[in-house]
Amino acid sequence: MSIVLQLTEVTVRRGDATLLEGVTFAVEEDERWVVLGPNGAGKTTLMQVAAARIHPTSGTATILDETMGQVDVFDLRPRIGLTSAALAERIPAHELVRDVVVSASYGVVGRWREEYDGLDHDRARSLLVELGAGDLLERTFGTLSEGERKRVQIARSLMTDPELLLLDEPAAGLDLGGREDLVSTLSVLAMDPDAPATVLVSHHVEEIPPGFSHALLLKQGRVVAAGPVERVLTEAHLSAAFGMPLVVDRVDDRWSARRRTRGQHL
Repeated sequence: MSIVLQLTEVTVRRGDATLLEGVTFAVEEDERWVVLGPNGAGKTTLMQVAAARIHPTSGTATILDETMGQVDVFDLRPRIGLTSAALAERIPAHELVRDVVVSASYGVVGRWREEYDGLDHDRARSLLVELGAGDLLERTFGTLSEGERKRVQIARSLMTDPELLLLDEPAAGLDLGGREDLVSTLSVLAMDPDAPATVLVSHHVEEIPPGFSHALLLKQGRVVAAGPVERVLTEAHLSAAFGMPLVVDRVDDRWSARRRTRGQHL
């Protein structure tokens, strides 16, 4: 399998702050990664590098066989599907859902004077239907629930048939039902052999969809552990990443974690 994302000793600094330090990991085309860590661990910064939105201060970021600093990022970005809170905030509240999705073809947010053919509209409709949001086509983005917005954003991220899919905290803001609905949707996507390589960011192991194969743990911008999920999501690694003793369970390919109480054995 070919590598679609390779970060080698990537460091990102902003002023006196070091957001990532010496991060190295690689994503192959058939892998589904989850990135976990506490607030301030560098997860969103890592996703911005992977999405070709920012350049590393040092180190090398190779995305879809293109090296950052040696490629026109405007040619590279359409090959990457991205969902994030920052992107969602840019979507006009009055925009029709079908236009939110189809406008990804031009890499723009908000319809202007672009022209789309029937195939574009058919693909947007098909993606929304596949994600359980087909009835939202003629709704405006501002009238959607948080869960509905997440589905629309994922459909948009898949519009260009990307080679790499980046999901930055897709379950943030959802209630229990909405989270479980989204986890189920992402699990179906993860198990589809034709789906692109995927990297999902979360704070919570409970949000990891079945079918995700690898995990990366970050703390204060550095890698705590990286590799297959069963080797990374151990009590020792998660406790180190989150700075407290944790009990970790896995039932029916779903993970959970809670603080270890006094009297519980290590």
